Amino acid sequence: MKEQTKQRIQELMEEAVTDGTSAGMSLGIWEKGEEVFFETRGYADIEQGKPMKRDSIFRMYSMTKPITSAAAMILLERGMLDFAQPVSDFFPEYEKLTVDVNGEILPTDKVMTVQNLLDMTSGLTYGDTETLSGRMILKYIGSCIQKMNTENAVSTVELARHLGTVPLAFEPDSSWFYGLSADVLGAVIEIASGMPFGEFLRRNLFEPLGMEDTGFWVPEEKRHRLVKVYESTGKGKVVPYNGNHLIISNKMDKPPAFESGGAGLVSTIDDYYKFAQMLLNMGSLGDVKIMSPATVRFMTSGDLTPDQQKSYRDWVGLHGHTYSHLLRILRNPGQASIVGCKGEYGWDGWLGCYFANIPEKDMTILLMQQRKEGGTITTTRRIRNVLMCE
Repeated sequence: MKEQTKQRIQELMEEAVTDGTSAGMSLGIWEKGEEVFFETRGYADIEQGKPMKRDSIFRMYSMTKPITSAAAMILLERGMLDFAQPVSDFFPEYEKLTVDVNGEILPTDKVMTVQNLLDMTSGLTYGDTETLSGRMILKYIGSCIQKMNTENAVSTVELARHLGTVPLAFEPDSSWFYGLSADVLGAVIEIASGMPFGEFLRRNLFEPLGMEDTGFWVPEEKRHRLVKVYESTGKGKVVPYNGNHLIISNKMDKPPAFESGGAGLVSTIDDYYKFAQMLLNMGSLGDVKIMSPATVRFMTSGDLTPDQQKSYRDWVGLHGHTYSHLLRILRNPGQASIVGCKGEYGWDGWLGCYFANIPEKDMTILLMQQRKEGGTITTTRRIRNVLMCE
């Protein structure tokens, strides 16, 4: 990487902290298996004056989804999960699904499959205030948050079962919408594997890859490394955010009853890099083989149908991309709002963590921060463009 590129990226990180876009961030770039850039800026905890560090632990939120996808791929490769299987094979609540059609609840014409969960074409959403189905989802999530720290806390499987009784936003396979599909997939993996979802991830991904700081909670001896969450005031400042979003504990201080396949994991930048590099290496990291090259190619080369793609195009900033196997995949670089390469893939998280693998350049980009409603922010796209245009 050119020195002027490094300098400009450092300036963009500094600007993001100075102008209140982010309390702090950690950015790593690897090319051909070698680290070519790593910098931190700002604070892990402003109030305590704790700077961001390399071993800081972040709430991944939706960057959990690619890991859940990889878990499903492992089961597929072992002949333990068929993506064309109806979800009702695992949960009888999905045998008689209904759909919300302009406020009228009707039986669905199609079954929901495991593939629909992987592609977000299931009809499950995160809820909204405009539709009957959306309001029912929001009410249920709210009730689950209230019970999080009680003996009645909802489990991974219990949540999946309940969602089978809620009207879908659309017929399975007919459209695309971001939502709770990955959480149901986590429960499917639990049933198909015969072990708790978190245990499956630990045995088949985290331990083999040496991801020692990745899991669904943070033990007490590591808690001082957990980054504080902030939200922007819109006036160049950030303030602490302590809410529990999507049934995920902000404190991350104990094993949760609900191990969320869509949003529940914490990790460090180096841990997540091991996962990303395994995918770039077509399923292996060093002497450790997680899955075959054929499985990785399958995982990272999916696509939506034209009708599904119409809904996906409404996602700002992702023109030129498609979505499959819980990943964004760049199909048409000329349509994109960033400079990128055909076939690159990744995802981001609600608190601003960002992941991209770029096979054409044998490159991984990881940006970690804890900014409420972050996703892929402007700073992330600017950094990417500087890097890709050098």
